[in-house]
Amino acid sequence: MSIFYYLLAISAGLGITLQTTLNAQLAKGVGGDSVAAALFSFTAGAVCLGLFSLMRGGIASSLAAIPAQPWWSLLGGVIGASALLSYVVLAPKIGLSALLGLAITGQIISSLFIDHLGLTGTVERPVSLIKLCGSIVMLLGLAIALFGDRLSAYLSS
Repeated sequence: MSIFYYLLAISAGLGITLQTTLNAQLAKGVGGDSVAAALFSFTAGAVCLGLFSLMRGGIASSLAAIPAQPWWSLLGGVIGASALLSYVVLAPKIGLSALLGLAITGQIISSLFIDHLGLTGTVERPVSLIKLCGSIVMLLGLAIALFGDRLSAYLSS
C-alpha cells in the first residue's frame, strides 16, 4: 500500500477535527442554532462537490444511475448529516478531544465489524487476534487520553 494513502487518511482526520471546531464556531455565530450551522456547512460542502463534479465532467451519467441504486445506499448522506449535527451539538458540551475520541471508538468498532463481515460490498477482511488486540490497545489508549486525568485525580485523593 502506498504511504500516500495513509497520509491522506491522516489528513482527513485532521480535517474532521478542524471541521468540527469551525462548525461549533459557526453555531455560536448563528445564535447557537446547531441545526442551522450544520445545514449551512453541509450546503457549502454540497456546492463545492457540485462545482467539482461539473468541472470534472461525467456528472450527468452518474445522476442518471442514481434511481437504479438501492435505497439504503443513500443513507450515507443522512448518516453524514447526523454525524455533523451531533459534532456541532456535542463539541461545546463534552469538548473536542472527548467527542472525537469517542467518535474514533465508534469508528474502530464499526470498521472491524464491517471489514470482518464484508458488509455493504466491502472486501471481507477477517479480524485476526492480533488486529483485535491492536484495536483494544488503541481503545485503551483513547480511554487513558480521555479519562486519565480524572483517574489520576481520583487515585491521588
